[in-house]
Amino acid sequence: MEYRKVGESEVMLSAITFGAWAAGGWMWGGTERKEALEAIRASYDLGVTSIDTAPIYGQGTSEEIVGEAIKDLPRDRVQILTKYGMRWDLAKGTLAFPSKDNAGNAIDVYKYAGKESIIKECEDSLKRLGTDYIDLYQIHWPDVTTPISETMEAVGRLIEQGKVRAAGVSNYNLAQMKEAEQTLKLASNQVPYSMVKRDIEADLVPYCLEHHKAILAYSPMERGLLTGKIKPGHQFAEGDHRTTYKAFKDGNLERVWSFLEKIKPMAEQKQVSLGQLVIRWTIDQPGITVALVGARNAEQAVQNAKAIDVRLTAEETAFIRQQLETVELV
Repeated sequence: MEYRKVGESEVMLSAITFGAWAAGGWMWGGTERKEALEAIRASYDLGVTSIDTAPIYGQGTSEEIVGEAIKDLPRDRVQILTKYGMRWDLAKGTLAFPSKDNAGNAIDVYKYAGKESIIKECEDSLKRLGTDYIDLYQIHWPDVTTPISETMEAVGRLIEQGKVRAAGVSNYNLAQMKEAEQTLKLASNQVPYSMVKRDIEADLVPYCLEHHKAILAYSPMERGLLTGKIKPGHQFAEGDHRTTYKAFKDGNLERVWSFLEKIKPMAEQKQVSLGQLVIRWTIDQPGITVALVGARNAEQAVQNAKAIDVRLTAEETAFIRQQLETVELV
């Protein structure tokens, strides 16, 4: 495994980081706790020591699973990334969207990052995770109802108390990052990035490269689209958010499938899967520090971790870029 520094902090993350959203089941058609635990442990055995989770993933379920998975591991050998700022148990801030919990009960999800809320969220996360500190604490989505300075001051206090090692943001644009940095030094920004979603290359990537900020790429597989396993006409399970996700609609699946057919020979020649090729390409891109990759079971986790062994030449990378120029999601 390769390990990379998060900005100018002391936190080092595995270049392939375990994304635990699906492990929480919420919006993914449920979860199998035993398989999720096995996936995290299988990842760790292959050097994937970093795990990204959030309270909203299963309304605490994902964090609880992560806590159970790491309870017998040396704490200083694991990096826990979690988030704050999405409440389903408090009607404050901005209503993000209505949803349902894993039991099918209706919930309303709010974006809220007020000071006292953050302090409470941190304590709740620490309990669920079974630890006394979080390696990287990130606001999940911008909260327009709370001054960014107030949010960052709260995280700064948590750092002073030793409950958080480094501060990150997620889904922040460039202007929001700059404003946050007026109050607190940021280590990272977690944003969507994949072969078919590269808009951050225009401004966020250059800024982060210049100012030594890490970029944590989430959904590098575009929620399974780039694995080559989801063919046109695929039917998702009830409760799976991908039924309405635009990447799978309006001919986008067909467009991406055509692209994957062009790079499949490269994967076959290297004797790797399309998914492994995609992961390696992602972490090779300028400014991308780690790729967050989810797994529903140990087999998927092992395949993801082994992507670190894939090697792409400059010519192969250029070929992939060239093919991507013809792919545009609508």
